[in-house]
Amino acid sequence: MSEPKEKSIRLHAYLASLGIASRRSCEEMIREGRVTVDGVKASIGQKIVCNERIEIDGEPIIVTQRKRLRYILLNKPKGYLSSLSDPYGRPCAIDLISGNVNERIYNIGRLDQWSSGLLLFTNDGDLASKLMHPSGQIEKEYRILTDVPIPENFASSFMRGIIIDGIRYRARSVQVTGLNSAVIVLIEGKNREIRRVLEHFDLHAKLLERVRFGPICDTNLAPGQWRELTENEVQALKAFSDLNQKSKGKG
Repeated sequence: MSEPKEKSIRLHAYLASLGIASRRSCEEMIREGRVTVDGVKASIGQKIVCNERIEIDGEPIIVTQRKRLRYILLNKPKGYLSSLSDPYGRPCAIDLISGNVNERIYNIGRLDQWSSGLLLFTNDGDLASKLMHPSGQIEKEYRILTDVPIPENFASSFMRGIIIDGIRYRARSVQVTGLNSAVIVLIEGKNREIRRVLEHFDLHAKLLERVRFGPICDTNLAPGQWRELTENEVQALKAFSDLNQKSKGKG
């Protein structure tokens, strides 16, 4: 009788499950040649059985126990980068959290330096991968205040789709709430999308604040403050992600 084969897993998925980074980021580490398995440079798509010696940047990954999964909500103030570090010494959003969290966490998505609002951090690579993937269709809701009145055709044009420099920007919904204010819901993750569309209409944001990420919102969290997601919020986020993945698959 032959011995049962050891169960294997793709290297990038294994690293993500340990909270090293998201699956996509782990793949990038492998592609850059930063990961070795038993002394040999790893390759994209490589499978392991989890008893190998794995190193990242020459440092061994030592697994003593499954890491505690963390799900953190931060209200990012203006002026902070959505990066884990900055070579120019500019403040990073993670600096507001890292001194109080032992696990290696990273942000899910980004807010530009001069935008504020809700930003999620986790070490759950599987969930982060689903939420950041373009097929995730995760709604992000923003509140804006502009320097001059918003034109009448702004909402309808943005929802219909606007092409700027060859890139199409389209909001899921836009509700103009005042002469200079609006609430915008996006499902895309294009760089500086709202700011580019505002500039297209000769508008500039005095305030650009994310107030909801999928099912997660918190009007009581002050700028610079953070908290752990509740168990119900974590399950809602996972259910929201899974539902959108299934809906996309049927489309």
